[in-house]
Formats: sequence, structure tokens, C-alpha cells
Amino acid sequence: MRYVVTGAAGFVGSHLAQALLEEGHDVVGVDCFTDYYDPAEKEENARGLDMRRLDLAEEPLDLGGVDGVFHLAAQAGVRSFGDVFPLYVRRNLIATQRVLEACVQANVRVVLASSSSVYGEAEAYPTPEDTRPRPISPYGITKLGCEQLAYAYRADAVVLRYFTVYGPRQRPDMFFRRVCESLLAGEPFEIYGSGEQSRSFTYVGDAVAATAAAMERAPAGAVYNVGGGDEASMLEAIGLLEQISGRELDVRHVGAAQGDVSRTKADVTRIRAALGWEPRMPLRDGLEAMWSWASARVAAG
Repeated sequence: MRYVVTGAAGFVGSHLAQALLEEGHDVVGVDCFTDYYDPAEKEENARGLDMRRLDLAEEPLDLGGVDGVFHLAAQAGVRSFGDVFPLYVRRNLIATQRVLEACVQANVRVVLASSSSVYGEAEAYPTPEDTRPRPISPYGITKLGCEQLAYAYRADAVVLRYFTVYGPRQRPDMFFRRVCESLLAGEPFEIYGSGEQSRSFTYVGDAVAATAAAMERAPAGAVYNVGGGDEASMLEAIGLLEQISGRELDVRHVGAAQGDVSRTKADVTRIRAALGWEPRMPLRDGLEAMWSWASARVAAG
């Protein structure tokens, strides 16, 4: 098959593109290499991929001869209030609208990466997909808007709500990346709030497997949670990394971050029944892979 992966120079997108190539597919990567973090990292992620540098919010997406689109490109991060909000509108809503327009015109299926942020402070845990979405960050609002655009366009679309994906190549602003780098540098680590907030941490390899399965086997219009089997608090996760690294982290608490939810826990009953997918990577094993990657990266630098 010939697939387009948007956001292919990013964290999850680069893993997905490589996995598709390893399965024998033809992959075209699309990314605009924004300066949200060092573009040199994205260049490294994209090494060996057939890449197109496109700003999806204004440049056309050519889908001639394409069998499917994985739309992972987005402006990420829940700290999306204030002056940065227009970036979220442009890079999430406008870009996704244009991708959907192209997919509908070309009659091409699209797998759309959404987020557990659409739930906000969820009504129930584990959280099933039919829970009323109530995002509490502009980021979550734009991701929910992307889902609604797919519905409005009546696209052949599958929506995946990722729950806190981690692993090698994590963005510099993400929790485990920051913890690893603080441990390696012997520097203090600032944690938002009490650290008791918990997450349904999802290893990137599991997220990639769910994403590929959605393209191949999911019915049009399906919405699935993609979440890890292990839930842990931030402090518990730090404790695991301290055990793995043999180092102690100097944790310093700062005020809670606006838009940060207290808990996520994915109910994956639906995707397990429909696609036979479930998370396989235990949190400790995933963090060992994360630590090995971060350590090697620092050593190489």
C-alpha cells in the first residue's frame, strides 16, 4: 500500500512511518518542521524517509495514487492558553480541515490522531469512548473540533484518542523526556502540582500497532481509545525511573498547570473487541527503553 503520514518527523509519526516501511509499504512523510522544538531532532527522526515539507494549513496535499492517510500532524501540548492559541487553531483545526477535504475529494481513508484531552476531567474511570467530552484546555478543544470535522465531512475516517504516549524520541517538553534528562544531568526537576495526578501511559510501539490496525480493519466512523494498561501517578513513574537509572531525582513542586487533568485511564474494551488490539508493553519495560534511548542520546551528544 502507499500511505501518507503527516507529522512523520515527529515522535509518534516517525515511529509509525518506520513501522509501515518495515511491513513493506510505500510511505510518504509530510511535515512542516515547526520550531515548537529543535527542528534538528525532527530531521534526525525523518532520516531515511521520503519526506515532503508542507504546511498543511495552506499548501495542497497531493493524494494521487495514495491508499490511506495517517494524520498525526498537530500542534501538541495542553498548555495552550493565551497568545499561542492561534497556532492551535491553525495547525490543528485548519490543517485538519484541509487534510479531510483532500481525503474526501480523493476518496481516501484517513486515520485521525486525537487525544484523551477531549475528555477533560472525565465522568468515569476507566473512560469509555461514549463519555461526554468536556476538554479543559484549548488544545483539547481543537482536537475535539478535528473529530467533529471528520464527522461533518462524512469522511472515511477513524479517530484514535491517544493516552499519554511515551518512548524513545519523545518531544523535549514531555514528562518522561524531561525526567530522564534531569536524572542524567543531575539537575532539579520541576513537577506541576502535587505529582499525584495519574496517567494511562501508552508505549509508542503499542500506539503504532493500534494505528496501523485502525487503517486496515476499523469501520468508517469508528472512535477508539488507545491507552496503556498501566496507570501510574507522576511520582510513581519518577520512582520507577529512579530505580531503572540508579539515580535520585531532586523533585521540586510548582503550581498546577492550567488545562492539566488530574487523571486519565483508558477503557480499551471497544478497540480490543473490534481490532484485537490491547497494550502489551508494561510501564517498567517501556521506561527501560526510554532510559536507554535518553542515555545513549546524551552520551552521543
